[in-house]
Amino acid sequence: MMKHLLLSLFSALLVFFLHCTTTLAQSPAVSPALPPVVLSPPQPPALSPVQLPVPSPPQPPALSPIQIPLLSPALSPGPAPSSANVTAILEKAGKFNTLIWLLGNTKVGDQINTQISTSGQGITLFAPNDKAFSRLKSGTLNALSTHQTIQLVQFHVLPTCISLSQFQAVSNPLRTQAGLSDSFLLNVTASSSNQVSISTGLVNATVTANLYTDNQLAVYEVDKVLLPLQVFSPKSPAPAPVPSSSPPPPPSPQHHRPSSITSVDDSSATSLIRHAALSFGVAAIAAFSL
Repeated sequence: MMKHLLLSLFSALLVFFLHCTTTLAQSPAVSPALPPVVLSPPQPPALSPVQLPVPSPPQPPALSPIQIPLLSPALSPGPAPSSANVTAILEKAGKFNTLIWLLGNTKVGDQINTQISTSGQGITLFAPNDKAFSRLKSGTLNALSTHQTIQLVQFHVLPTCISLSQFQAVSNPLRTQAGLSDSFLLNVTASSSNQVSISTGLVNATVTANLYTDNQLAVYEVDKVLLPLQVFSPKSPAPAPVPSSSPPPPPSPQHHRPSSITSVDDSSATSLIRHAALSFGVAAIAAFSL
């Protein structure tokens, strides 16, 4: 009985202790008292020393890729002059002896070499081979004057360098170095296979080989000599006389006399009549005087 009483008392104390502990834990803790805050008057902000801006050197504006100036085709530098020699090219081919002689005799070969090596202007030469010159009528070249011979050679020269593929887009007729006359113009046509044909108005020739081509000089072999109209045009025949619309007058009738009668001239007959009258007058005067 005593043990049961002690156990109940111990349980009651334990419950009381737990209740007091929980209550103390849930009550707010009293914070320590803060010291009084003393407010000081506001202080003006400290002024920093004035810093004058230092001007920076101007920077060049950056160029965008669009603003970069580009050279137009008209202002771009042309092709470099050529060091080729037209006579050496023909000599290497070995079948242009007549043309080489004409180029040297007329000085056209020197003019071509000077033009492509100094001025930068292109040249195209149509080169007839020796077989083409042999087809000309005998004495044709010898019958030409010096000026005509120069025109014949210059008629084979174009004042620009044209490749075989470019002949498909050229505008005919083409001017030659022989002159601006219509008689010194060429018509050049090319097929899709670069077969080039040349017409002068008297001769139709064909390019048979490409002897040399660079950015300044093009030399093509042709199977015929290009004859300009100005030099070799046939002379027109003299116009035939125009027949008269009125018929010719009929021939005047001739009075036939017998062959035994001798015609007497009118002046002789007059003289005889005068002589007879004079004799009759003399005879009458003599008769009256008797």
